[in-house]
Amino acid sequence: MSHRPRSGLAAVSAALLAMSRHLEVRDVLKTIVASARELLDAQYAALGVPDDHGGFAQFVVDGVSDQQWKAIGPLPRQHGILAAMLHQARPERLADVRKDPRFEGWPAAHPEMSDFLGLPIRDGDEILGALFLANKNCPKPEGSCGFTEDDEELLATLAQHAAIALTNARLYERSRELTIAEERSRLAHELHDAVAQKLFSLRLTAQAAAALVDRDPSRAKGELQQVAALAAEAADELRAAVVELRPAALDEDGLVATLRTQIQVLDRAHTARVTFTSRGVRALPAAQEEALLRVAQEALHNALRHSGAAHVDVTLHKRGTATVLRVTDDGGGFEPAVTRRAGRHLGLVSMRDRAGGVGGTLTVESAPGKGTTIEMEAPGG
Repeated sequence: MSHRPRSGLAAVSAALLAMSRHLEVRDVLKTIVASARELLDAQYAALGVPDDHGGFAQFVVDGVSDQQWKAIGPLPRQHGILAAMLHQARPERLADVRKDPRFEGWPAAHPEMSDFLGLPIRDGDEILGALFLANKNCPKPEGSCGFTEDDEELLATLAQHAAIALTNARLYERSRELTIAEERSRLAHELHDAVAQKLFSLRLTAQAAAALVDRDPSRAKGELQQVAALAAEAADELRAAVVELRPAALDEDGLVATLRTQIQVLDRAHTARVTFTSRGVRALPAAQEEALLRVAQEALHNALRHSGAAHVDVTLHKRGTATVLRVTDDGGGFEPAVTRRAGRHLGLVSMRDRAGGVGGTLTVESAPGKGTTIEMEAPGG
């Protein structure tokens, strides 16, 4: 305990408060890992959330640079020590993880690790994840473990509170998803009730005008004027519905935060790694923000559903006086000209319309086997 840079009740309290401040699951995971590494003064820390297929739905690290993380490669599978923590649900404290018979090696770019402390994060009988640390920053006599029983006890306390914070974050995100679904359902009913009635009246009036056009042109003219009025009312109803369909999060959080949240959800929901970075982008007019969001959503849908990509990267950055959105995947790619000729647009027409509607441009770069990059440039920001 004496080797910790921050020790005692104040340090533990600060870590627990930091975990409770976040409502997004990935933010909670990052805070847990960073807090554990600082409290136990370890060189490396990680937290893996298992999926149902022998891998990890999420894997968060602290103490490893972005360059190192990219070089390491795909996420680990549930094997060796990680599998023991997840499936046998017990702590693991080792003097040298490399000498354990369950150790199965790691990629060439993986940092060297020796002493190891890990344990499962549990909510009752459910294992939410595996939290582990390596290479405690302290003198290590030959063959001894840097982590102590006190460290294990402190990490167990942190894991108990981490389970609460993680469960609360999951409940928050689920509640938000349900709220969005309920709002969409309400708008669908309103749209059906209001616009469907207008269109039904429009059809009947048009039929009446057609029947009168030969035998009573003046009455037919009146019916046609009524058709024009009903069409205008229906258009107003549709415009009102479209305004309501603008994502509430855009108004509340802005484009950058909304994109980040949605991409975090997609990263959890799909086997592909989905990442997001933003540099220097300020608030844009509402129309530009919505257009950029819709193009990002369409491009992400294509990449995750059709491309077979292992990694999809979304960036938002400034270019002169414009804001640029890029969605890049390492999937199968396609030949844009062939796709157009075959009539399979993959939403490209809609994306171009959205970009053009706010004075922007859309470019698509793709080739079979070489992935796809979709870029939208919009004025402002």
